[in-house]
Amino acid sequence: MEGFDILNLFLVLLSAWGAGALIKRFGYPAILGELLIGIIIGPPLLGLVDTSSTLTILSEAGVILLMAYIGMEINFKDLGKASWAGLLAAIGGFVVPFALGYYVVTLSGGTSIAGLFVGIAVGVTSLATKSRILVDLNLLDTRIAYVLMAGALFSDTMALIIFAGLSSFIDAGSVNLNEIIWISGKIILFFLFATVFGLYLLPKLIKWFEDKNIKNRTFYFSLLLIIVFGLSELSELVGLHGILGAFMAGLFIKDDLFPKKISTNISNVFHDVSVGFMAPIFFVTAGFHVSLDVFQSDLNLLILILGAAFIGKIFGTILFYLPSGHGWREGLAVGTGMNGRGAVEIVIAGIGLQKGVITQEIFSILVFMAIITTLSVPLLLTWSTNWLKKRGELVKQFSKKGCIILGANPLGLLVGKHLKENNLYRRQ
Repeated sequence: MEGFDILNLFLVLLSAWGAGALIKRFGYPAILGELLIGIIIGPPLLGLVDTSSTLTILSEAGVILLMAYIGMEINFKDLGKASWAGLLAAIGGFVVPFALGYYVVTLSGGTSIAGLFVGIAVGVTSLATKSRILVDLNLLDTRIAYVLMAGALFSDTMALIIFAGLSSFIDAGSVNLNEIIWISGKIILFFLFATVFGLYLLPKLIKWFEDKNIKNRTFYFSLLLIIVFGLSELSELVGLHGILGAFMAGLFIKDDLFPKKISTNISNVFHDVSVGFMAPIFFVTAGFHVSLDVFQSDLNLLILILGAAFIGKIFGTILFYLPSGHGWREGLAVGTGMNGRGAVEIVIAGIGLQKGVITQEIFSILVFMAIITTLSVPLLLTWSTNWLKKRGELVKQFSKKGCIILGANPLGLLVGKHLKENNLYRRQ
């Protein structure tokens, strides 16, 4: 049995690597290839690999590390560059598809809890889908780029907070005034503790280790894992899901937290372990749970949820973006760019399936919705930004002070290449 699990793991990693590399050549995030190959090699089609205890444990750990990495990628300073417009885009792009997704499910005979899960899933947007596409379309120096990244960050954070409360009430099994007060109190206490620990205690702890002349990369990487899984378990203990604790841990783990000589190495190793090894296992095995029967038995529901996600995201973004003063055409471009889904949506859908609040059919619909909407982003974003260019409405957003790129992480290299190709680069 142990050998069989190792073979399954080998096949999952090999297929994830191959499918991810292939689909990235077409400008799409690796997650799409991992989901699709999971459907192909898993029970839905070929049945070459099935879920095992080993894959289940590794996929759950992969989700924790992935959410921590997403938290690490969020830079609050960057949000200030387009915070107002980004917040408007995030609210409109989340609230409208959330409401449409909820009503589609409940009016189709689903439960209110299932409707809320679907609403959250169709409301989120994907950070992973954005950065590479913005580089490929030569949009990094535009206002749209800042708004898209800020909107994605706000949207994902909103979704996780709502999900945390919903998950707590599901686990409690009842909703009354005392339960609401008790759960709300636990959530507030957890956020307070995590904030105090992340902003005050953790930097002091790292500084203490530095004073002891501890400069071993392996030591700090192990400490990082302990912090991530520790906060994840703490969030489980207070009735929240572990992904929220991991996300909070990632928010406070930044490059400047560790000694300068090893901070980049730690970030790169964590990226490789989480995104390159653990997370693909989760997304491939998520494809195992997809049912292709939805194209026959639930095709109408699939079309309705896809419409709620696609049209709701674009219309909601345009509507709420108008007060920014940047015009409805720019709102359209932002809406098309925010239409991609990815990691957070699949994680939330997977937890809903695990808790039994959504069916396998609903889960399958959400996976296909994520794939289809993400495939639309490069095409529609190219069309909408070209339209803005022709009208002279594509606004550049240069910084007078310039910028310095430190390290050789993948996004830094992409940004550096873009600046060099556009004569905005000067070697220091």
